[in-house]
Amino acid sequence: MLQLYIGNKNYSSWSMRPWVLMKQVGIAFDEVMLRFDSFDADSQFKQRLGQISPAGKVPVLVDRGAAGDVTVWDTLAIAEYLAEKFPEAHLWPREAPARARARSVVAEMHSGFGALRSACGMNIEAQLPEAGQTLWRDNPGVCADVARIVQIWQSLLAEYGGPLLFGRFTVADAFYAPVVMRLRTFALPVPDDVAAYMQRVCDLPGVAAWMADALAEQDFRPFEEPYRSGRD
Repeated sequence: MLQLYIGNKNYSSWSMRPWVLMKQVGIAFDEVMLRFDSFDADSQFKQRLGQISPAGKVPVLVDRGAAGDVTVWDTLAIAEYLAEKFPEAHLWPREAPARARARSVVAEMHSGFGALRSACGMNIEAQLPEAGQTLWRDNPGVCADVARIVQIWQSLLAEYGGPLLFGRFTVADAFYAPVVMRLRTFALPVPDDVAAYMQRVCDLPGVAAWMADALAEQDFRPFEEPYRSGRD
């Protein structure tokens, strides 16, 4: 039995990746929501999570079996574990060159784009075009990150023919889905072909289900939203 420990769906971009990956390809799992209260060591979130993972961060995948539990943290490690456990799901592209390319762009997402992550926190419920305009004018790091993301997406869509980055759904689309959320929330400018890809990602059943759950949440966490004082 697989259990996936996640944070708030409205905010937790890291949690979104493996949840969407499994949901989209039909891998069964039980969701365990650990809602954010704060990230202090004595918070309920940290206390509960510390019982599951030494890293103290979401997401965490626990594979409970007769031989004992396997606990996997970090989104890339979770993706690789699932790819090994469910080879029939073809979570990575089938051809070796495409698979290497997919791992490269996923690793780039996993470790990069710090300016975009810092300035444009994932917040599916919010619409913040004014904040996005200010960032686009004043934050060259955000502009550079978006330019690189656009370059990655356009090159892959052209090479593999769409509709997704490697033709069919793969780990790459799951990993970039939170980026789609950030770009939408802050209304950052992208070319038409990239906007069309973003809409196709939002229309994926796994992504649509996550977004619906995020919109249904009523939590407001000020430490996640320095740009406003409450929900509108």
